[in-house]
Amino acid sequence: MRAAAPWVRTRLRTAPGAAVALLVLTFATAFLAAALPRAMDAYAAAGLRHGLATAPPERGAIALTDTPWREESGSSADPLDPAVLAERYRRVVAALPAPLRADPAESAYGARTGTPLAASDPWVPQLDGGRTVFTLSAQHGVDRHAVVREGRLPRAARGSVTEGTDAVEAAVTAATARTLAIRPGAVVHLPRPMGGAPLAVRVTGVVEPVRPDGGYWAFEPVLRAPVRLVKEGPAPRPYWHGALLLAPDAAPVLRSASPDGEAYWRIAVDPAGLGADDTRALRTAVASVEDGPVRAELGEAFSPELFVETALDDVLLGVDRTLAGLDPVVAVAAFGVAGVAGVVLLMAGGLVAARRHDELALLRARGGSVAGVAGRLLGETAVPVLPAAAAGCALAFAAVPEGRALPSVWAAAAVAVVACGALPARAAFAHRRVRVHGGRADAGRAGRSRGRVVAELTALVLAVGAVAALRRAGTGGTDGSGAGGSGSGAAAGGGAGAGGVDVLASAAPLLVALIATLLLARLLPLPLRLAARWAARRRGPVAFLGLARSGRAGGGAALPLLALVAALTTAAFGGSVPAGVADARDRASLAAVGAEARVDGDPLPEGAAGAVRRVAGVTDVAAVRRSYDLELRERDTGGIGGVTLLAVEAESYARVAARTGLGAFGADTLRAAPGAGGSGALPAVASPGVAALLGGDAVLVGPAEAPFTVRVTAVREVTPGAASGGEFLVVDAAGLPGGAARAPTTLLVSGSSLSGTALRAAAGAPGVDAPEVVLRAAVRAGFTDSPAQRGAELVYGAAVAAGAAYAAVALLLALVRAAPERVALLARLRAMGLTRRQGRGLLVVESLPLALAAAGGGVLAGWAAVALLGPGIDLTATALGGRSAAGAAGPVTPAADPWSLLLPAAAVVVLAVVASAAQAWAATGRTTTELRAGDTR
Repeated sequence: MRAAAPWVRTRLRTAPGAAVALLVLTFATAFLAAALPRAMDAYAAAGLRHGLATAPPERGAIALTDTPWREESGSSADPLDPAVLAERYRRVVAALPAPLRADPAESAYGARTGTPLAASDPWVPQLDGGRTVFTLSAQHGVDRHAVVREGRLPRAARGSVTEGTDAVEAAVTAATARTLAIRPGAVVHLPRPMGGAPLAVRVTGVVEPVRPDGGYWAFEPVLRAPVRLVKEGPAPRPYWHGALLLAPDAAPVLRSASPDGEAYWRIAVDPAGLGADDTRALRTAVASVEDGPVRAELGEAFSPELFVETALDDVLLGVDRTLAGLDPVVAVAAFGVAGVAGVVLLMAGGLVAARRHDELALLRARGGSVAGVAGRLLGETAVPVLPAAAAGCALAFAAVPEGRALPSVWAAAAVAVVACGALPARAAFAHRRVRVHGGRADAGRAGRSRGRVVAELTALVLAVGAVAALRRAGTGGTDGSGAGGSGSGAAAGGGAGAGGVDVLASAAPLLVALIATLLLARLLPLPLRLAARWAARRRGPVAFLGLARSGRAGGGAALPLLALVAALTTAAFGGSVPAGVADARDRASLAAVGAEARVDGDPLPEGAAGAVRRVAGVTDVAAVRRSYDLELRERDTGGIGGVTLLAVEAESYARVAARTGLGAFGADTLRAAPGAGGSGALPAVASPGVAALLGGDAVLVGPAEAPFTVRVTAVREVTPGAASGGEFLVVDAAGLPGGAARAPTTLLVSGSSLSGTALRAAAGAPGVDAPEVVLRAAVRAGFTDSPAQRGAELVYGAAVAAGAAYAAVALLLALVRAAPERVALLARLRAMGLTRRQGRGLLVVESLPLALAAAGGGVLAGWAAVALLGPGIDLTATALGGRSAAGAAGPVTPAADPWSLLLPAAAVVVLAVVASAAQAWAATGRTTTELRAGDTR
């Protein structure tokens, strides 16, 4: 033990550069290894918080309702008393189990009527469906969640309002006042269901909600604005439903106004502080509140009739499904960069072992044991590696403050183990026997090893199994049942763990690269030797010497070749993922909009199409009249549901269909025969369902007042302006009878750099509601609104970039390892008359076979990985954020990207040439110092 410390200190002082280089490499690798699982946890947590924060209030909140108006006998507490409601609200909030927390700013409680009450006043606006109905709501906190625009808030002295009170005060929102013509001072009379004098509600003020989309107002949308309800019947008729906001102390009057009224507590969930590992506990907490111990406790304290309802479990399931699709895709890149980084660490150990081969052989010859030599080397490497790994892990914790600690610590520890063990293991294997001199490392001799054959066959079996497993099961889970956390746990552990990460499937691209490397290592020496024989017959020694030395490189080139091919495969596969994602988003956004922009109205003003054509950037406009629930008078539509009729201008619509690629057809397909008018059959383009229903016959369709006959002439899966996956029928508007040909409802706009504001202004008209404008760019941007998507894409890109950086390091390490031998050879050849130019050319030519083989192998392996593994990878969650992939016209899979295949390969060749040229330039200036008597290099 006393001799170990001087040895380590002496070695570190003798070769500080190698120690510093190993320290830097270990630090960078440990940082990346520790940061990756934390980054996956961070985007998983961000996705969880985003999913809860953006969920509709009626789905993202917990609703508790108590239907009895009175407490059970023996209790004098009035359940409608504001103090009782407030105390019970505080009790509900306190009972929520961690990590479930309430958001006081958006939570609400109070009392309301059950069945809406119809106003008897003739001045209240009415629709065709009859009298306007109102919900009476005594919700607490209106003064904090709204701004008074007119009048004042309603008042009610404590205890002054009882069940028999005939008049109370109320407020309405600005939208309610505008729609229903209510002003401060107006009195709304509501008949009581149980008889007696009607309840007179005097409006004292108009308020404007501060956050109308927040849970306080949006949980019950009628509180902020009236809604249209429809009376069922042969001819559905609409009627208005509004809300009157009472003072909290006026709640007792609700007993006589509505026997089915209820007290309620609506608890909005606060997503702040939730982490990736809180999903499972959050689901357990929701179950406890909905129908578990917390529900039982609150029911015992409040009333046996207490009802708890929430859709939070569905929201959490949606988040899990998104993460279950993201984590495995990121894991593919993570395994790729991990494999390349591991190879680079092994190369670094191999470089030092090769440089110190004579020294270590001398130690063994003088009696040093394998364990003793390995122990000394382990001590040398541990001194720079362990602090570097700890510092890299600490930096990862500082750079990514969110995430679980244990996976990152284990990842950094694994890096430290590989970095510490590479040199001792390589040296122990190389010097397991004491030899007087070493043999030639020839590729042909190395290929005769039985152990190598067994290892290669094992790798081949694993690769085939990984490809088969990935194509059969895929990486993108859909059930999300096991996605309780991010995929970092599986990345650090193994198996198909939480997050749906399958280690074998995720490592499939790396295994494909391994097989490609083994094939290259087996096959490369033969063409090199054939090329060397050809070069031997040519003039000049440069080509022959370079090719001959490359052909005898032996096993030393296997690790650099593996690192380069793995990195290029990862880069090619990494480029295919963004290409597939971008293509899916383009197709889905185009299918959703139908063109670059869509203008909708009911109907659009006359001349809107011409005005839109004059907007800057617009190149074409197709006018469409959309009618839903088309009557197929002679066919039963029960099997296909509703059918959308698109009455279009044939020329412009055909141009849009051709330009977008959404079911392109010629304008003549829709061209009505001359004189068809209302008697002949109109040619029509139909969806497959409608075409199967109508067949090739002329069929009468349309409303009773203006029927017309159509004949299907073409069938298309999609068409511009129709919902993705919906059934449609496209006809030429010019051929419709007069009663059916009306003003267009939709404009499909083609162009570039379109402005929604300009389109809205051009298509609008005075006194008419502004039309709705949908831009394809905005829809496409909506596919990336989740921080989980953005985080996964960032982590994926960083992993691919790190793999490329490690590939460059591997190439440089390969050149550095061969540098002493090359310089010595160059010195001998220079002494025999080789010129400087020829010497530099020799080093460049010698490095080219490895670079060209790696580039070609990487391109082929990358292409094969995308072709073999692409169909098994589901990118729907990454591309569309968990939305339906119907608009993407098929599964979302990686798409081969030529730039990702060819550009990294070309960069490898260029880097090899530049590095070799720099090495040659440095070497030719000092060749005279490399010749030593007795030098065996």
